[in-house]
Amino acid sequence: MKNIKKYFVVLLAVLVLVGCSSGSGSKGNTDIVTEVPAGTEITFWHAMNGGQQDALVKITEDFMAANPNIKVTLQNQSKYPDLQSKINQTIASPKDLPTITQAYPNWLWNAATQDKVLVDLDPFINHETIGLKDKADILPVLMNGAKIDGVQYGIPFNKSTEVLYYNKTLLDQYGVQVPTTMEELASASKEIFEKSNGQVIGAGFDSLNNYYAIGMANEGKEFTKDLDIAGPESLKVAKFYQDGVKEGYFRIADKGEYLSTPFGAGLLAMNVGSMAGESHVKKAVDGRYEYGAAVRPDVKNIQQGTDIYMFNSATPEQQTAAFLYMSYLVSPEAQLHWATKTGYMPVSAKVQASDDYKNSGSLIAKILSDATKDLFAIPVIENSDPAYNKTREMMELILSDPSSDAQAILNDYKVKVEAEWNQ
Repeated sequence: MKNIKKYFVVLLAVLVLVGCSSGSGSKGNTDIVTEVPAGTEITFWHAMNGGQQDALVKITEDFMAANPNIKVTLQNQSKYPDLQSKINQTIASPKDLPTITQAYPNWLWNAATQDKVLVDLDPFINHETIGLKDKADILPVLMNGAKIDGVQYGIPFNKSTEVLYYNKTLLDQYGVQVPTTMEELASASKEIFEKSNGQVIGAGFDSLNNYYAIGMANEGKEFTKDLDIAGPESLKVAKFYQDGVKEGYFRIADKGEYLSTPFGAGLLAMNVGSMAGESHVKKAVDGRYEYGAAVRPDVKNIQQGTDIYMFNSATPEQQTAAFLYMSYLVSPEAQLHWATKTGYMPVSAKVQASDDYKNSGSLIAKILSDATKDLFAIPVIENSDPAYNKTREMMELILSDPSSDAQAILNDYKVKVEAEWNQ
């Protein structure tokens, strides 16, 4: 609490000083407003729910309490697909866009390179008066991940990777060890399925396009335009999951849902999903049994999660207010609260190394270092997002009918994915 108060005292001092200034910025930034007048309102589109939304509301209320001139209106767009669709539909009418939004950088390739509706944040970040005070503390790999076509349009916020949630009570009951490789995951899942007489399915993966991309990365294949969707590595990755579904020890999530529901009900022993799902898993389990979190049972893992982007339809005053809010969201004080309440990884190096985080009680905090040893990201290049989403559709088709010809489906989707890249 002392650190939070100290942060706000410094921030208020900055606003007082800039309010007495001429309003000009540093070299190349003379159009940046440094005084935020009373009644300045900004809107933030997001897709945070449950404990994630609760944490965001708390952080936002703290910011507004210390910055009475700024009102932040949080507008929940439900789930990520809904948020992406809303952004895409609204870009044609810039006046209806929010001040800032959560988004994956791949979503906004056209918004940045063709529609030109995003604000380059670099002048704000490096501004001599209102610049990002904690810039050096933000992990460079995450900061770079918020660039589109080499421009710093975003600031990282809710970042994550995948982990393995497991029903410790059940694994102990059946004498099954927590798997550390994909082969061990299949073996453990079979054993649980058999020992429970088919009452408990061994494991599943929340995100099918993540499953495919991570599997291919561990086969040495990067998700790019040159990836051979119909190649032997692709078939190996697809068949591993399909064979498990066919034999009963693997499952997929119901359409539009996550596996935390059957996991919480004790019907699924292990669930590979986002570390940001920790609060959802806790709610789903609701104290019925002891559960744990472990490193995803593979070598390479995916860097995922959204960043925050600003639209240039906002007024200069709104842009400055929004940047001050974004700066607070990535401050160590806010990131500690965010990470411990949601399971997202802190974007702050200080927080990741802090005893407060490591001893917070978060299961993710204990495994974060090992879970993020070898991360990769889906390249932020033209049409990577629709191509990536097409692989989800591909895997759904393969897994919805486990007796289907996986190679034939891959051959078909090789053409479809190439069409997405070339549109």
